[in-house]
Amino acid sequence: MSSPLDADAILGPEGRIAQRLNHYEHRPQQLQMAAAITAALQKGEHLIAEAGTGTGKSFAYLVPAILHATADQDESHPDHQPPEGKPKRTRRILISTHTISLQEQLINKDLPILNSVIPREFSAVLVKGRGNYVSLRRLGTAKARATQLMSYDKQLQQLKAIDQWTKSTNDGSLSTLPVRPDRDVWDEVQSDSGNCLGRKCKTYNECFYFKARRRANGAQILIVNHALFFSDLALRQQGVSILPDYDAVVLDECHTIEAVAGDHLGVRVTSGQVDYMLNKLYSPRTQKGLLVAHELLQLQEDVEQCRHASTNFFADLLDWWEQHGTKNGRVSQAKVVTNAVSKVLEKLAGRLHKYGNDLKNESDKKDFTSAHDRLMLLAGHIRSWNEQQLGDSVYWIEQTASRHGLPRVTLAAAPVDVGSVLREQLFQPREDDEVARPKSVILTSATLAVGKETDFSFFRSRVGLSGGGSLRVGSPFDYSQQAQLTLVTDLPDPSAQRQEFEKALPAQIRHYIAKTNGHAFILFTSYDLLRRCATALVPWCNQQGMNLYSQAGDQTRSQLLDAFRKNPRSVLFGTDSFWQGVDVPGDALQNVIITKLPFSVPDHPLLQARLEAIRESGGNPFRDYQLPEAVIKLRQGFGRLIRTATDSGIVVILDPRVKTKPYGRTFVQSLPDMKTLYASAADAKSITDTRV
Repeated sequence: MSSPLDADAILGPEGRIAQRLNHYEHRPQQLQMAAAITAALQKGEHLIAEAGTGTGKSFAYLVPAILHATADQDESHPDHQPPEGKPKRTRRILISTHTISLQEQLINKDLPILNSVIPREFSAVLVKGRGNYVSLRRLGTAKARATQLMSYDKQLQQLKAIDQWTKSTNDGSLSTLPVRPDRDVWDEVQSDSGNCLGRKCKTYNECFYFKARRRANGAQILIVNHALFFSDLALRQQGVSILPDYDAVVLDECHTIEAVAGDHLGVRVTSGQVDYMLNKLYSPRTQKGLLVAHELLQLQEDVEQCRHASTNFFADLLDWWEQHGTKNGRVSQAKVVTNAVSKVLEKLAGRLHKYGNDLKNESDKKDFTSAHDRLMLLAGHIRSWNEQQLGDSVYWIEQTASRHGLPRVTLAAAPVDVGSVLREQLFQPREDDEVARPKSVILTSATLAVGKETDFSFFRSRVGLSGGGSLRVGSPFDYSQQAQLTLVTDLPDPSAQRQEFEKALPAQIRHYIAKTNGHAFILFTSYDLLRRCATALVPWCNQQGMNLYSQAGDQTRSQLLDAFRKNPRSVLFGTDSFWQGVDVPGDALQNVIITKLPFSVPDHPLLQARLEAIRESGGNPFRDYQLPEAVIKLRQGFGRLIRTATDSGIVVILDPRVKTKPYGRTFVQSLPDMKTLYASAADAKSITDTRV
């Protein structure tokens, strides 16, 4: 009798992966996590699982997910033979991640290995949003009208490059396109739900998007990102969806979901979006656009009327903000200015729709109905924001400079309590609910707990999950041998003596960079301080022959990381995005310097509103939100150092509050047990010539 096919048979010390891979490391923590996920999937329950770095959590959830999704292939399983008259339906499980790098790891590395060792048939597909795919029909239309739509020779060349690429590409998605097209170009050729003929389209069978959709509908494992997952979740409340229905979902890197869900369950509309859409219809500067191609002079005048109304509306908002608004842009009442723009956008949309309906050519007709849909969406978002139609949400204005120097205005709104929304829409389906929801939600990350807690009370309160199981497994790494923590205890207090603290930072950073001869990340909580410290240390780094890479420069995050890996005797100054999702194993990174405890500054409208809500309910905003949030972020920053069993190095915290404040103990207790040194700022006293 054959042994059962379970997670242990795949991941265990004598399992199929161990037999296939040389130097395979058995990790008891991985099996413990896999067992808990298996049980949750079988019982249709939710689970929160923290798995320390090195656990191999992707295998720990992929193996149970694959086995659960293919259980009907097990002859002993009750799903193997469906009741007579009912078709057999394969289960589908969604895996959602925050970062592209993890998605690529899953689809290109982990899943192919598992496909080779698990003796069941399954397919796994990376699902992208529709706008990532080129539309062959729209490409043909854009080519035919190129001179009427494109403003620059460069854009015409990009269009030709896209056309050539479609003849050789397998997936037709933007990420595989050799050139990075201008937004104007890609917008004319991308797949668009409002500009799609579906089965009536001559290119339907060759359509890259529909091919991808058919693959997704037939797959057991779907890989998506959090943005697509929460966009789909929001749309399901309106009776539509982007993704196929799924039986369970695994949310990896789930410490980010409160922020991502807030972005996609609220409203965000910009003056630039309105300008862009109107210019697509008619640009007086270039004399290009859809209405020029159709010689619709009256509708061009209507576009100008919309442009005038939009300019006045956003200017009125800026005037109101300057005279009556708060420093952070928060808007606490509805209709602070008159919204004339939504009506004229809707009027224009109606005329476009009417004209499009009279066209014989289906492709031309779709151009106009798509423009109608986009204008109606913009008008609705502006009205929703101005009238504050979303319940229990906070509203605010942002202003940034555009490429042309004119102010770009963003109107934003987000739920104050994402947890209540997720509880209703994801975790607690009602029996009479018509929206298909997963039976089981698995939430996992390397950093969810605060201090020594095991129930994840802070994380649960933020995402609205009160039931289900909890599991916390440690890292298999030996931090006592691989890592050392240095706490500098007598620098000026960053909150009470900010200027003195910041003035002292460059000397401290230089001192600890020298200890490891570079090979260092220096993590900041603000771009301004990062820029000043990087500027102060450039001369010294040049003298030492060290490369200094700064996030305040022109290079992208990926370019900075690539350069750092290629030139190990370097230092990298990074802020928010470098605290998490960055993987630099080996000797390149031996030192992580944390300049300041990562407390969020409570001046952002959304954070401000959340802290107010905690206070109004009788809680303590600092203890209940700011402290645990900062602890989790510190754990993320710390986690950059040790990525494999052979890595070693030091973590230095320059913020003295870990020692001088009672809450400092919570930060240290949340880190792995390791050798800890208490250092004095005087250790770097010989370095006094560096200034911020």
